[in-house]
Amino acid sequence: MKVETLVPEYALEHLAPLGRIGVIALATDFNIEQDLNRLYPNDVRAFTSRVRNVNPLTVENLRTMAPGISAAADAILPNTDLDVIIYACTSGTVAIGNERVTALVHQTRPDVAVTNPVTAALNAFDVLGAKKLSILTPYTDAVNREMAALFSAQGYEVLNIAGFGFEDDTAMTYISPEDIAQAAISRCDPEADLLFISCTALRATSVLARVEVALDKPVVTSNQALVWDSLRLLKYPKPIEGFGVLLEQHLAQ
Repeated sequence: MKVETLVPEYALEHLAPLGRIGVIALATDFNIEQDLNRLYPNDVRAFTSRVRNVNPLTVENLRTMAPGISAAADAILPNTDLDVIIYACTSGTVAIGNERVTALVHQTRPDVAVTNPVTAALNAFDVLGAKKLSILTPYTDAVNREMAALFSAQGYEVLNIAGFGFEDDTAMTYISPEDIAQAAISRCDPEADLLFISCTALRATSVLARVEVALDKPVVTSNQALVWDSLRLLKYPKPIEGFGVLLEQHLAQ
């Protein structure tokens, strides 16, 4: 038997040359990877780990994810540098807290930039000059009250918040894009500066541009904001077309 050691003819390729994004997704999220693959440009790649979450979706159950966040961050391409890590749960960030999420990631990946849907959304609201918000979610009234209180505490006026009342995170992805679009258009307050559609599991990306045109105002979704904020941290220089004014006009800012 002949055994050979091959030497590549060409230099090894540099994968994801403009950025490697680590993603901590919920164990039950059907949607996040599809959205991120659709939104990120080809020269940026997302690499996913998952953290166990518990249904029904309550503030108390959301907090049970916290102990798993550090291990999930550590499991993303070990011994490989990442440029940004995103914790991909909006309601989980509301329950656990922005600063604690970052601290938990930094326990195992201390030198990487961190964002989450709440931080990303707040940064987006600031760039878009928004002060008055309408919010659409798949959550129950109890979770929605927590979310509205968080944004109010940050100085924003939450004009209204509407939810589909789901307690099962897995089922949230089954809400059709058409139902999301109709709810977004009908529930957005005319006085709002923008509409925020919360939840990484919602399939809002495919109808985002359509809703934005119908409302004639910016629409920010959890996954769109995560992509925008992570690309901003990378100083990514090119606009992303087709997914709202945030990615089309405000990426280089």
